[in-house]
Amino acid sequence: MRFNIFGCTLGLLLFSGIIAIDANDSEAADSSKKPLNVLFFLIDDLGFMDVGCNNPDTFYETPNIDRLAKSGMRFTNGYAACPVCSPTRYSILTGKYPSRVDATDWFVGKRSGKFLPAELIDHMPLEEVTLAEALKEHGYTTFFAGKWHLGETEEFWPTKQGFDINKGGWRRGGPYGPGKYFTPYGNPRLTDGSKGEHLPDRLARETAKFIRDHQQKPFLAYLSFYSVHTPLMAPRQLVEKYKAKAKRLGLIGKTEFADEEQIWPTNKPRKVRILQNHAVYAAMVEAMDTAIGKVLNQLEASGLEENTAVMLIGDNGGLSTSEGSPTSNLPLRGGKGWLYEGGIREAFLIRWPGVTKPGSVCDVPVISTDFYPTILEMAGLSSKPKQHLDGVSLVPVLKGGGCLERDAIYWHYPHYSNQGGMPGAAIRQGDWKLIERFEDGRVNLYNLKNDIGEKNDLASKYPDRVSCMKKKLHQFYKETDAKFLRPKKDGPQPWRP
Repeated sequence: MRFNIFGCTLGLLLFSGIIAIDANDSEAADSSKKPLNVLFFLIDDLGFMDVGCNNPDTFYETPNIDRLAKSGMRFTNGYAACPVCSPTRYSILTGKYPSRVDATDWFVGKRSGKFLPAELIDHMPLEEVTLAEALKEHGYTTFFAGKWHLGETEEFWPTKQGFDINKGGWRRGGPYGPGKYFTPYGNPRLTDGSKGEHLPDRLARETAKFIRDHQQKPFLAYLSFYSVHTPLMAPRQLVEKYKAKAKRLGLIGKTEFADEEQIWPTNKPRKVRILQNHAVYAAMVEAMDTAIGKVLNQLEASGLEENTAVMLIGDNGGLSTSEGSPTSNLPLRGGKGWLYEGGIREAFLIRWPGVTKPGSVCDVPVISTDFYPTILEMAGLSSKPKQHLDGVSLVPVLKGGGCLERDAIYWHYPHYSNQGGMPGAAIRQGDWKLIERFEDGRVNLYNLKNDIGEKNDLASKYPDRVSCMKKKLHQFYKETDAKFLRPKKDGPQPWRP
């Protein structure tokens, strides 16, 4: 079953299809007798094209993510709320666009270019009623493992934001302790393991243990991997496996990079990876996928698989233009730090047993703010519209039909990314996407249905569409009190909408 982009209908359904949907609804009613558990996987820097369910030709191996996709619904147009990590993480836990709260860059990014970046907060305020807090109100036990990166000081770490247990979440955005991805971790919220212990496996074991030990009450298990963020390192045997695979497939010696535009500080092109053949990165992807499999296996062994919703998303696109540039997002343009599709389109999966049709595919554009209201409705809990202001419940499409009451989705990134991306904003409306650049106000218009690689700028060909989409985007700025680039001392004034 496949659903149309921003569609309110699925077209003509066969009678057998209608029966199948009714059966699913009936099963959902039966399963609702028990509180719904939630297992959430968040993967750092995972590219849309890094997983087999989105890219059968990927160099990497992701059998457990693919297994999850086959048992649930895969969204082909799933997005992160920002091309970098902290804002997307904020959006998942609050249901808000990052621009609404000035959380528009990673905490605490301050890179400047021609102009100074927009003002930025450095933590998620305690006043936010997080998804974890909303579930705790209804008796859920809440668990967090892995990367947090939503506050510099301990007063803003997971246990202050609704999580009962925290294994490894603190201020750092990567594993930068003495052993990095291997023990010793140098992490004040994760004890060191035995010699050779690997961080993704440790986090999976902690999550599996939580599931095994907390079967009497409903739970939220939130596994937020540090993987596959830099530093690029993985178990030696896996690295050797992918070195041999690259050689066997004839990927050694092929052209690995091409030119992408450079926004700052010069006009020289920036190199972007166009070939997936990085053995260390491939090993990191497999190790992360194996960790996911370990948690899914525990869920099944505990007899909770049929009463647990499972969700998976990346926090931004694959790293393709900086810091080792380990992956290619082609045919998507750009990568982490860019407003092109390679920077924001994500692996986005939801399995709701008894409701989502196994192996179903949905083309409706969805975004990370949507998880909060979706989870509340799935669990049969009241929504919090004053909190998750920008999220929309995906329950109608998860049930196999219906429409989303939303005309467009937005991104706002008034910063110079570490990866070379431009300060700007974007709006997607149907098949159309408009990007507005904040240094000079230039716009680009793309039709993603015909041009997923964003190669053909149609702004001059469709001025009326540009005008309409700009108007909606500027209204979004006003509604969210969006901030913009600032002038340097005695420097020129930046563009303003």
